[in-house]
Amino acid sequence: MYKNILVTVDLGEAEAEKKALRTATELAKFYGANLHVLTVVPDYGMSLVGGFFPKDHEQQAIEQANKALHEFTKANIPADVRHRHIVGRGSIYRQILHFADVSKADLIVMLASTPGPEDYLLGPNAARVARHASVSVHVVR
Repeated sequence: MYKNILVTVDLGEAEAEKKALRTATELAKFYGANLHVLTVVPDYGMSLVGGFFPKDHEQQAIEQANKALHEFTKANIPADVRHRHIVGRGSIYRQILHFADVSKADLIVMLASTPGPEDYLLGPNAARVARHASVSVHVVR
C-alpha cells in the first residue's frame, strides 16, 4: 500500500521522536517501503537576526544536523530497512510538505508535540501538515 514513507524527526526531542521513528520503521518493514527521514534546521527569517551569527553558521548547523541525523538513524533503524536522510532548511511544516512531494511520499509519519493551550489537539506543525498534506498523515502520540 505504501511505497515511500516520510518520517519527521526533531533532533532536539530525539528521545520522544524514537516513538514516531519506530512506528515509521515498522510500517516500512510491513509494506516493504522506502523510509525518508527528515529533520529541519529552521532559518532565521529576518536578515537582521541572521546578522548576529557568523557567515557560515547556517551551513555548520546543516552539517551538524546531518551528522546527528545519521547517528540517530544508525542507532534506531535496523540495517534491513532502506532509508535515506534529508536535512531541510526553513519553515518546518513547509519543508515537510515540500519533501513529501520531492520524495513522492504516500504517507507522512510525525510525532504530535505535547499540546499547549493554543494547540490542544495537535502541535502547530502536525496540525498544519495534517491540514495541508496531499497524502495521509499518521500522527503518533
